[in-house]
Amino acid sequence: MTGFRSLLLLAVLASANAMATDAPLRQPRPQLLTAGQPSAQQLRDAARSGVTTVIDLRRPEEDRGYDEGAQAEQLGLRYVRLPIAGTADLTTANARTLQRLLAQDDGTTLLHCASGNRAGALLALLNARLEGASTDDALQLGRAAGMTSLEASARDAIEAPVP
Repeated sequence: MTGFRSLLLLAVLASANAMATDAPLRQPRPQLLTAGQPSAQQLRDAARSGVTTVIDLRRPEEDRGYDEGAQAEQLGLRYVRLPIAGTADLTTANARTLQRLLAQDDGTTLLHCASGNRAGALLALLNARLEGASTDDALQLGRAAGMTSLEASARDAIEAPVP
């Protein structure tokens, strides 16, 4: 049933996403959706479709076009900010924080930044450093989650010596 629910959720959100200019919605793992900045309508659709938590990787000063945190709370969603500015924030500590946040959610999580690039890069780092995936497998997961221009930085972070 979980697989069917995830498929239904992805179909509903993809339909809403097709009408928007946001980055595409992706499902790199069961119960995890990644995207660029969701519109207010996409957030409402996500809540109706079973998303229970939104993890926003954008910095506070980045324009979302609306008060996403307030709307998420109004919709009954747990809203968490984990600001990732780019390469400098691709750290094991941030990957650990993301892992902890994902583990706290029994439902479906929407992880987003502006385009999906930071979401994919941080997920790749988490997969390699904390879950033991190979560099290639982790980068493949990152690309499936929306990673693009941060791939070289993610590779460097994955392959860097562990402090």
